[in-house]
Amino acid sequence: MPNGEQTRKMRRFGGACRFVYNKGLSLQLETRATGGKFIGYFAMAKLLTAWRNGPEIPWLKEAPMHPLQHALKDLEKAYRNFFDGRASVPCFKRKTQGDSFRYPDRNQIKLDQLNGRIFLPKLGWLRYRKSRDVLGDLRNVTVSESNGKWFVSIQTQREVELPPLQESAVGIVKGADCFATLSDGNSVLQPHQPEKRLRSLAQLQRSLDRKVKSSSNWKKAYARLQQMLTRISNARKDFLHKASTSITKNHSLVCFQSSEAKAQPNGRKSVPEEAEAKRELDIGAFPRGWGEFRRLLEYKLAWRAGHFLAMTHGQEDPTCSSCEQSIKHQQHRTQFLCVTCGCKKNADLVGAISILARGHRVLACGERSS
Repeated sequence: MPNGEQTRKMRRFGGACRFVYNKGLSLQLETRATGGKFIGYFAMAKLLTAWRNGPEIPWLKEAPMHPLQHALKDLEKAYRNFFDGRASVPCFKRKTQGDSFRYPDRNQIKLDQLNGRIFLPKLGWLRYRKSRDVLGDLRNVTVSESNGKWFVSIQTQREVELPPLQESAVGIVKGADCFATLSDGNSVLQPHQPEKRLRSLAQLQRSLDRKVKSSSNWKKAYARLQQMLTRISNARKDFLHKASTSITKNHSLVCFQSSEAKAQPNGRKSVPEEAEAKRELDIGAFPRGWGEFRRLLEYKLAWRAGHFLAMTHGQEDPTCSSCEQSIKHQQHRTQFLCVTCGCKKNADLVGAISILARGHRVLACGERSS
């Protein structure tokens, strides 16, 4: 809950960190284009000192030094992820993405939880509304802006006791009529967005398109649109966290469908008469937040000392639980029909059971998971 002066300073600090990141990235790209080698953090930090003391950008000295240095560390980390094949080439940061900066030195930070305030260099004491108590030894503090609101994230280090491990396993696949289907027969429904909110979102988007870009009215309409998108995003995050927490609390082994489903297999192009059917399939096969759902499951299981396996569908046909024969005929995209005994089963449930069976084979025999 900063005052006006603190808000202006935080915007300047965030803009300075963004400027340093983009300037460092531009220098890296120029060096790479001329055949030069990657410039490490220590060499970039010396350049940062020259930028701050030079006559071209004197306003850079108004921002604290440590957040600017950490922006260069973030750039180096982005390049390391690119070199190791974990991410694409780093891109420039935009002003509309939201500002953020980090104080890595814990000795410069003071936390007064009793009075709900925190001291940050060049900002002084700031009031804050805490969402939870801060436990453990303080390590660093990150200040970020989202949709006109400022947030402070306090990272600490402490020892925690592992919760009791549930001796159960589950397979999870994308659902055709729901968000996800579990091998135990349960399903996770899609996050529901009220029709009123969706209509308001469409109206705000049309209103923004009718205005001249970067005008005063365009900025006001853009702010209203971002506010609506933030509400929808928060609702989706709340849904994903609740669903992933419920699964990780009740299961110690999660076998997750990681293969990217293709709307048009074998490279076949869609035809006009299949457009509506393809759209219906895409809505069920590509639920929003599936990648984030996987990330949440993975780290929450690691917290609880559980096992997470990213599985792909096997080439073999799923087996009917009634006659123990392979199900070789698919009647509908939501049902499988066993040609031996005539048993009908939900296609997603059969896939989840198959994923779980492969997960058990991976743990027992060392079969490749993907």
